[in-house]
Amino acid sequence: MRFVLGDKRVLVATVTLLLLVGFLATSLASYFVSRQSLRDAVIETELPLTSDNIYSEIQKDLIQPIVISSVMATDTFLRDWVIDGEKNPDRITSYLNAIKERYNAFTSFFISDRTHIYYHADGILKHVDEKEPRDEWYFRVRDMKPPYEINVDPDLANQDAMTIFINYRVMDYSGNFLGAAGIGLTVNAVRTLIDDYQSRFGRTVYFANEQGQIVLVGADNSVPEDEIGQRGNLGDLHRKWSRQETRTLEYDYRGSTRFLNVRFIPDLGWYLLVEKEADRDIAQIRRALYVNLFICVVITVLVLLATWFSIGRYQRRLEAMATTDKLTGLASRHAYDILIDQALRDARRLNQPLSVVMVDADHFKPINDEAGHLAGDRVLVGIANAIRASLRSSDLICRWGGDEFLVVLRNCDLFNAERLGETIRQTVENAAFTFNGNAIPVTVSVGLAVLRADDDADTFIGRADAALYNAKQDGRNVMRSDTRMQAAD
Repeated sequence: MRFVLGDKRVLVATVTLLLLVGFLATSLASYFVSRQSLRDAVIETELPLTSDNIYSEIQKDLIQPIVISSVMATDTFLRDWVIDGEKNPDRITSYLNAIKERYNAFTSFFISDRTHIYYHADGILKHVDEKEPRDEWYFRVRDMKPPYEINVDPDLANQDAMTIFINYRVMDYSGNFLGAAGIGLTVNAVRTLIDDYQSRFGRTVYFANEQGQIVLVGADNSVPEDEIGQRGNLGDLHRKWSRQETRTLEYDYRGSTRFLNVRFIPDLGWYLLVEKEADRDIAQIRRALYVNLFICVVITVLVLLATWFSIGRYQRRLEAMATTDKLTGLASRHAYDILIDQALRDARRLNQPLSVVMVDADHFKPINDEAGHLAGDRVLVGIANAIRASLRSSDLICRWGGDEFLVVLRNCDLFNAERLGETIRQTVENAAFTFNGNAIPVTVSVGLAVLRADDDADTFIGRADAALYNAKQDGRNVMRSDTRMQAAD
């Protein structure tokens, strides 16, 4: 971390030095050189950097609902409930209400393709009908190929408030369509977010689709047009927009020069447009050429802070990626190394029991050899989901390596640890694992240990590993406890 921080300081210092030298040169140049320098700074640095910051905010505020809808569409509870015949609608209502409350969504929903019932967080809303114009969106989602769509419609459940819906296709385990699920945000709420971006970053922010239609603007109506082609000569530049490349363009609008940064957001299917009016800055250069050096120093500080925090944000994101197992979504062994010492300290400080459970897939190598590695990956993901479903929110689970998983049970004594370990074993044994239509029998062996006063992390895990080895020796698909083993000895 020391070297990373040092590199960060060198990078920020380099950027700061380059900005200071560049701004000093423009301050000493003539009016025309200053004007050209301003244009270059806006196109090459200022607008892209502002666009990056706004894009980071959008990832938090607007793309998160897409992630939530995706999680709903792959939720085993939702799919199993539909496959089981949609019994007890109160269960799905409670589920949708929990999604709505947990993520502070405006609405949450699921429409069953089998019964055409529109389930809502407040109960059953209605039956969708292919002949009803307001239900046209559902049948469009049913027949489309992409996994989801974003559309703006009145929300019947909320007095027809205009709502941005994320409609996600829900498929069963064989890839058959079960229905559509997702959440919604009010258009007014998103416009408020855009106003907040404009206020904080001092830029005009709006969204347009690939057809050139302006789909979202702030509540202040700073962009009154409905289409890009109505904003000066911007319609002619629309053809230069690219999905793969962020661009900064210059165009004329109502007699003034505008700089526009355009980037495509794949999750939304829209372009993010961040715009700045250039004439005001040029006029300030004419009137305040002699104070330009001071202004440049201020801008340099702002860019320095923005660069520092942006690098820090991406650095934290990379650290998060390093602590997550890509296949199963569980914590990685690296994350375990960080968390186990804290768990040991907490258990001893609070005088609470701490247990650890090791889970290993039985006969996993033959599965890889006979069914292929993709089937093996499917089995590992299934085992991870089974373990996760058996645990409490306070428990820690990580992929230990290969086909082994490790669970740390906080405030859990031997009796409860054995009960949870047996639950994990039975859940995996009873789960249906299939690949390409073929059933794959899967069992696991479980070994557990309870923390002793003289344990460190290595001896603690070592005793659980010894219990797991004992379970393997006893024929597999069993659970063995280090404490029971010692009592038997």
